[in-house]
Amino acid sequence: MATIRATCSDCGDVEMTSRDVWVRVCDDDQSATYAFRCPSCQLVVVKPAEAKVVDLLVASGVAFSTWRLPAELREEHRGAPISHDDLLDFHRLLESDDWFEQFLQVPPR
Repeated sequence: MATIRATCSDCGDVEMTSRDVWVRVCDDDQSATYAFRCPSCQLVVVKPAEAKVVDLLVASGVAFSTWRLPAELREEHRGAPISHDDLLDFHRLLESDDWFEQFLQVPPR
């Protein structure tokens, strides 16, 4: 099992084994991170990783997983984003007893 040195922003340089580190790569844009729980303060530390760092970590036995960006990022969005006023209006609507009937009467934007 390989010894891996990394830096915790609170504790400085720390040492751990390959079992204590994990790598995640995004299938969509190939961005990657490695993460570990600091052996000193127990906080999870996440750092960006270039491809050569990913290769080195995986070759050392670090756990590897992939993930995808949420599909919602590819959805078409029409209209203006909701505002704080929209949110307050919706909150007031939900406070009324007949909120559902009122909601059905609101014309779409």
